[in-house]
Amino acid sequence: MCGLSGEIRFDDRRPDLAAVERMTDRLAPRGPDGHGVWSQGPVALGHRRLKIIDLSELGAQPMTDSEARLTGVFNGCIYNYQELREELRGLGHRFFSTSDTEVVLKAYREWGVRCVDHFIGMFVLVIVENDTGRVVLARDRLGIKPLYLAHGTGHLRFASTLPALLAGGGIDTSLDPVALHQYLSWSATVATPRTVLAGVRKLPPATVRVLEPDGTYRDHCYWQPSYTRRPEHAGMDAADWRDAVLDALRTAVRRRMVADVPVGVLLSGGLDSSLIVALLAEQGQRDLATFSVGFETEGGEEGDEFVYSDLVARHFATEHHQLMVPSDRVSTALDAAVAAMSEPQISHDAVAFHLLSEQVSKEVSVVQCGQGADEVFAGYRWYPAMAAVPREQEPETYADVYFDRSHADLARMLHPDVLPAQDVSRRFVHEHMAVPGAETALDAALRLDTHVMMVDDPVKRLDNMTMDWGLEARVPFLDHELVELAAACPPELKLAQGGKGVLKDAGRRLLPVEVVDRTKGYFPVPAIMHMAGPVFERVRQALTAPEARARGIFREEYVAGLLSDPDGHRTNRGANTLWQVALLELWLQTHGIS
Repeated sequence: MCGLSGEIRFDDRRPDLAAVERMTDRLAPRGPDGHGVWSQGPVALGHRRLKIIDLSELGAQPMTDSEARLTGVFNGCIYNYQELREELRGLGHRFFSTSDTEVVLKAYREWGVRCVDHFIGMFVLVIVENDTGRVVLARDRLGIKPLYLAHGTGHLRFASTLPALLAGGGIDTSLDPVALHQYLSWSATVATPRTVLAGVRKLPPATVRVLEPDGTYRDHCYWQPSYTRRPEHAGMDAADWRDAVLDALRTAVRRRMVADVPVGVLLSGGLDSSLIVALLAEQGQRDLATFSVGFETEGGEEGDEFVYSDLVARHFATEHHQLMVPSDRVSTALDAAVAAMSEPQISHDAVAFHLLSEQVSKEVSVVQCGQGADEVFAGYRWYPAMAAVPREQEPETYADVYFDRSHADLARMLHPDVLPAQDVSRRFVHEHMAVPGAETALDAALRLDTHVMMVDDPVKRLDNMTMDWGLEARVPFLDHELVELAAACPPELKLAQGGKGVLKDAGRRLLPVEVVDRTKGYFPVPAIMHMAGPVFERVRQALTAPEARARGIFREEYVAGLLSDPDGHRTNRGANTLWQVALLELWLQTHGIS
């Protein structure tokens, strides 16, 4: 797990090494264990290393395979790298390290761009063909690892975070109105390839991009599961599906223990993270380190679920660590969490993950966590509504249950200069749901949430907050084979028992019944939800700052109304509207965007 950056020139000039160094330096928290820069001809690569596999300097990056005439940088982990190493060795390849990075280079030499089909893991890779000047970029199937792109005159820059690109300089930081519309419609999610900045884009998940020396490129999407019922599953009953899901999750959890350092678990006490702990115990893990975070009660709302995480920790005899955060600490931690965001993210658990990651990173450098299970197994409250409508009504129903607000509401919030003429967010949903490969309305919603909304909300948030402390977070519920299985699972089995029914059935074979049958919990940070004093003061400062007034994104009368009643406005999905509006300004100001 690491951070990478680079520049590719298409105009016969040399890359700006000083800019690549600045970008690489900005990535230092992601890779505190090593630093490297490489340049040849029109390409320069930078890398910051977090040592997880092959702790020797033989695993350092950028890595060059002199025999294959390839140089690459890599972020993530290939969980099946040992098996691939043996396969490649049998095909005649010789290895100088035990790193998964070298396996990536050898795999590219053997299989070309189809090497990604062989990888099980989370990754972004950049490979330079030293003789041809061709550069290949690739991202994992579910976008767990990020790659931000900025095209300039005669060049392309890339980095693992958006702030690293800003450190390189020369970025168009004007707002993208379509992205702003999505941000305010979808609880701060901005769908790939856009970001809120017009000059920065994202490489889509499951994509290989091949860049030629003249700057032309071609993209190849190498994976998209079918959200339909498949012939090979005909005849399977609920018990068969329970067993199949449990077996696939068992494999996913085992795969994510591959490391040359200890691996812990972020344990919320919910079904998903508790299942991970149970499966690791089943596989013989002893003295497993588990970690939980909670927040002080505000506005009558409790901010911890320690009763459940403690129960699981006791049941499986883990080495448990508990962090309770007082409300006054939230306001002081807020700026650091915002600084770690590659894009503005309003979910309260961003601050929670950032604070927890700081403490966890003092104990371990790798954790597993339960992110993704709600999207993959239909755990959210809006899914039953989607299952009740015919295919042709799905986009409108999805907008009714998922969107924060309507286009008309946005017209009352935003300055006309930044409001698109059309309801671009609703149009995006219409177009995505119309793509073949989803059998029912619920299938179409799960496909959209898993491959779009999840990638640029919870998955991105987890990466940003953990990696800011040099902590690698692995997500077994996003194992691509498990996702393929879940996509084929009959919708009624996922919706059963109030959501995630098939997963709850699996949980009953391993977990205390209190954990499986509990009311679904979310991750509230009451001080943010209810705009506790210090948090409100920070929000007020951001929205009344001179740069906010000069930017003029929101109508002044609208902002004034929010500030006069900070806990009185909610989005359609229950989030604090003032927080969503202010977070955008906080993020822009924190990253020096005027």
